[in-house]
Amino acid sequence: MRLRRKKLFSKNIGSQHGIVSDTRENSLYNAIWAAQALLRKGSAKTVDKRILLFTNDDDPFGSIKGAAKSDMIRMTLQRAKDAQDLGISIEILPLSCPDGVFKISQFYADLIGLEGDDLVDFMPEAGKKLEDMKSQLRKRMFTKRIVKRLKFTIVNGISIELNSYALVRHTEPGAVTWLDSVTNLPLKIERTFICADTGAVVENPTKQFLPYKSQNIIFSMEQLSEIKRISTGQLNLLGFKPLSCLRDYYNLKPSSFLYPSHEGTDSSMCIFIALHRSMIELNRFAVAFSGSSSRPQLVALIAQEEVIQSGSQIEPPGMHMIYLPYSDDIRLVEERYSDTSGMVTKASSDQIKRAADLIKRVDLKDFSVCQISNPALQRHYAVLQALALEEDDVPEMKDETLPDEEGLTRPGVVRAVEEFKTSIYGDNYDEQNEHGIGKPTEASKKRKAMLEFATTECKQYDWGELADTGKLKDLTVVELKYYLTAHNLPVSGKKEAIISRILSHMGK
Repeated sequence: MRLRRKKLFSKNIGSQHGIVSDTRENSLYNAIWAAQALLRKGSAKTVDKRILLFTNDDDPFGSIKGAAKSDMIRMTLQRAKDAQDLGISIEILPLSCPDGVFKISQFYADLIGLEGDDLVDFMPEAGKKLEDMKSQLRKRMFTKRIVKRLKFTIVNGISIELNSYALVRHTEPGAVTWLDSVTNLPLKIERTFICADTGAVVENPTKQFLPYKSQNIIFSMEQLSEIKRISTGQLNLLGFKPLSCLRDYYNLKPSSFLYPSHEGTDSSMCIFIALHRSMIELNRFAVAFSGSSSRPQLVALIAQEEVIQSGSQIEPPGMHMIYLPYSDDIRLVEERYSDTSGMVTKASSDQIKRAADLIKRVDLKDFSVCQISNPALQRHYAVLQALALEEDDVPEMKDETLPDEEGLTRPGVVRAVEEFKTSIYGDNYDEQNEHGIGKPTEASKKRKAMLEFATTECKQYDWGELADTGKLKDLTVVELKYYLTAHNLPVSGKKEAIISRILSHMGK
């Protein structure tokens, strides 16, 4: 197979031999000439024309001697200069050489016009450019999936078709699917309404009523939905505000990215570009209404400019849709940490300095949330793999969210922690008696009571047997949360997610 691929590569490409001596065939000259012919169309003012040369040979004419070598070098350099005069840039991306060092000054420095300091800084920049190209290629391999299509209404009669894209989302385990114990097919839930007076099956759609004086006013489901409807559009523009009015803590959940749909008309694209450009120039963001009639939501639309580095797009143009909170969703920190008189204790300059020194000591360089995997999710998939492969043991997963105990024991970190404690609590601080000194708050008392109650109730169930027999679905959500609270697990989510969380924790 490898020999066959080598023959195909030699037949179709044939560049692995380079420039062969005793011949007048100049493959590098021909490649630049062919690329120049392909890039001839289009204006250099609107199109970025580039020729990328990947090679591990720093001297392509090394096997040729005498006047033939000088002639071929002169012709190749002239062809490269002609291409550059037409607005075509030539970039060299060196690969690993047989001797380990790529000497750019051997030939390619004259080809792309490098000299002085640019010649010294070329190799580090070339390596960085190759890494950026790999990153861009990886981005293009993953198709952008549209989460939702929105109709953005600006005024009556003027609207834009937009596509909504998810940027960063928390990965959740798959939903639990209940299967029939005999056929192993997914169970289908059907609901039937039965009349309480006659026992007959109600086939007509249900209606609701509202008592008014001596009679019942009947409403159909369509009428109720029409009454509750706040707006007919999916996204309606309300107005504009300065960007200075937008706070960081207004972001309730991960934002979405909006971009015009290709299914829209050219006029829609022109309207979006004009709106996008005006918002950037005037330093404004748009306030719009989003959501359904049952869940209204105000959003902020922030225009983002296109960012291009090294000829590749880093950030696309478009708008970020930020979900805004209501006034009841915002809690003031001063209300929580103030004393009975309403005064809030402020930190001194020494305490602020000690805290800043501590943060610098434990700061993670070049940290990204993508570097740490979700341990619960990894455990979930490990259990699924063990069940699918009928393995007896579930592989142990490394919890990367745990603190770095070895790093926290470094002398600089320990000294910064001790100085911070001394600035806050004083020299006579006793860490072992910390919990006995302070007076427990009402919230801590409530949490402790809930934990004790959940632990007591949890002991009344045989969770292992319920999980093995598939009877966890027969319990109520309140009963299932006893297990989660007793084992310090999140209690949010629907019933299927709670059952999945319990099974993952039990290793079932």
